[in-house]
Parts: sequence; structure tokens; C-alpha cells
Amino acid sequence: MPKEQPPRKLSGKRTVIVITLESRLCLTEGVNLSGSWTDGDEKGYYKMEKTALYNFHKNLGAKFVPFAGYEMPIQYKDGIVKEHISTRESAGFFDVSHMGQLFVTGNKSSEQNLEKIIPLDFKEIKMNQSKYSFLINEKGGVIDDLIITRVEGGFNIILNAACKDNDIKEIAKCLDSESKYELRKDLSLIALQGPKSEFILDTIVKGVKQLKFMNGNYFEFQAKKIYITRSGYTGEDGFEISVPNTNVENFTKLLSDKGAKPIGLGARDTLRLEAGLCLYGHELNQDINPIQANLKWAISKRRREEGGFKGWESIKNDLQNGVTKIRVGIKPYGRIIAREGTKIFSSSGEEIGVITSGTFGPSVNSPVAMGYIKSKFSEINNKILLEVRGKKHNAVVSKLPFYKKSYVK
Repeated sequence: MPKEQPPRKLSGKRTVIVITLESRLCLTEGVNLSGSWTDGDEKGYYKMEKTALYNFHKNLGAKFVPFAGYEMPIQYKDGIVKEHISTRESAGFFDVSHMGQLFVTGNKSSEQNLEKIIPLDFKEIKMNQSKYSFLINEKGGVIDDLIITRVEGGFNIILNAACKDNDIKEIAKCLDSESKYELRKDLSLIALQGPKSEFILDTIVKGVKQLKFMNGNYFEFQAKKIYITRSGYTGEDGFEISVPNTNVENFTKLLSDKGAKPIGLGARDTLRLEAGLCLYGHELNQDINPIQANLKWAISKRRREEGGFKGWESIKNDLQNGVTKIRVGIKPYGRIIAREGTKIFSSSGEEIGVITSGTFGPSVNSPVAMGYIKSKFSEINNKILLEVRGKKHNAVVSKLPFYKKSYVK
């Protein structure tokens, strides 16, 4: 699933806080802690929202950070690196209940109206099939990236937490009186990721092993209907489970009892970056379009040919004539970490771009980064320079992903 836009300082500039003793690793999502943790007590200047699993996280010794208006676990006692490795080698569960679960119901007109702001061919989406796409603005920029699933009676749209209120306004504006929408605050969302996730989940909810990647269905848990999709945002096989708030703690405890480890936002970020996946507010924003983001594939074929959605003229121009800048993977030499905002230079010294996300990749045992550079410098293995702490360091344009994805097709 897609990722969130982190909170900003009042100056509009994000900060990066080191969140483990490992100086090489840091959270690229840029949560602003003012240099300190919270222990779950009511401290601070405004009331943060909490998910239904807040006390569960607290009892596990989670460290919390303010994130998109919620108090969220950034890591647990084992630390980010061990959480990252547990997900890659076994299975980990993530509380992503801060994200929005928006249900849109209506007739055929709702599909036609949604196509005005989302560049998907809605007629091609099969029952219980999920698609990754975007809300697009008038300039072709990305208002948000999202996952849309056709369910009985309409569509379920997963929205990034920091964007969901504005997303709902944008979606509501395009719908007619025949369509209805509801943000389901009574539901939690749990991501179970890793090679052992299928085995663990199938012991709790029989039949999930039959699901294919980016497909879902309704199942039953403790006499309640839950919806499960085979998807995620780590590069691993996994599932996302929509479960009533009243049942989510029991469900999550069972995942833990079966061997899945709790994973915080820190490892969620290092996992997605190794997999070459975009984070809204970093690789995506309202001034970047899907073609520049190297995500042309997420615009349906018919829509790339016919258009008919907001921002089409700008996107059409980039499809036909190419882009001046493009998202690429970057591998710094040695152990240098290039954080968000790091300037990128050509080997001859010309400034050609900027880093949008960067960290140390535990699974690849090296620094990894993504950023935007002038297209003429984007060839794989092209040598570039990164300006870190006033000095230029060697790096190379890299193929994405850094870590081979393990989805079950």
C-alpha cells in the first residue's frame, strides 16, 4: 500500500531524527520529534489521535512519534534493524490504521466520475481486484497515491493518513447525487508482511492462501466479516487486513502468538525504500506527475491513449516528448548516507537534481537512496556526485528495486 506525507515544521522544512543507536540508519519519513521520544503519556501541545491498538503498542514497549496527526509506534524494543530483518526473513505486522478506508458506492456514473480525477480504466477492474493509482490535480501533479479495490456495491479506496481529509473533499466534488461515500472509522487496518505471512495468516483465517497478488475477498474472524487483500508496501509477500476496531487487538495478538513480530514506521520506511517504492511527500507531491515519478505503468493503457482526466494535457506532453527530470535509484559509494534534500551533481560538477529519500538498507548492507535528476543523466550506472555536509561523494545511478521483490503473482 501506498505511504504517507510526514508532518512538517512550521518553516515547511522536514527534519530527520536518528532513532536507533546505529548511526548509519535513520528514518527518511522525517517525523519531527524535537529531539525526544514520547513514552505514550499525554505530553505536547495538542491532542494526537490514537489507533485502536495504542495500548497494545504501549504494552509492547513501543516508542511513539507524532505522525500525520496520530501517535504512532516508530519502533519496538528490538530496534529498526531487527524489525526490518524479521520482516524479510519471517513475518512482521504493522498497524496502519491511521490510513483512510473510504468506501464509495453508486451506479456506473460513480465510475465515470472517478475517472475524471483517477487515471484508471475502472471498467477493467475486476471484482475484488486492487489497483495502485493516483488522485491527479489540474497540472497533472499527484494529490495522493492510493489503492483502489472493487468490492460488492462499489470501491474501497485506501488513502494516506496526512492526505485523507483533502482527498475526500476532492473525491466528493467529482461524485454526483447517485453516489455515496463513507470514511470507515470503525475499522482498523493491519499489514502482515514477509515470507511466512501466508502460513501465519492461514492458521487464523482459513482460505487466504488462495488469494493472488493485488486481489482480496471477505473472510470471517470471531463471527465478524473482515476484508483481506494480498498486498503491501515492503517488497515482500503479504496481506492487508481490514478488521473491526472491536476485534483488532484479539486478531493482532493471534498474529503475535503465531510468530509475527511487531514492526514500527521506521522499518516500514527502510523496507519500502529498498523495494524502490515511493513515499508521498518525498517522491510524490502536487508538483510531480506520474511520468516524472517513473510510474507510467500505474496509468491504465486506455487512459494513456485517451486521457479524459485532470492534468491530461501536461501528462500527454510528457508521454509524447519525454520529461526533463525523472525519479531514479541511487547507490552512494562506501557508507555515506544521502538524506532528503542532498544535492546531486554530474561528474563534471553541474547540479542536476536532489535526493528525496535516503537511508542505510539492512538487507543490501549498503546505503540506498532515490531522487530526481535531469533525464539526460539518468542512465543506469551513470556516475554522479552527492553533496553531503559540504563535501562531494561518489555515487552511481542504480536500477530499482535495490532488493528483489517477492510478491506472489
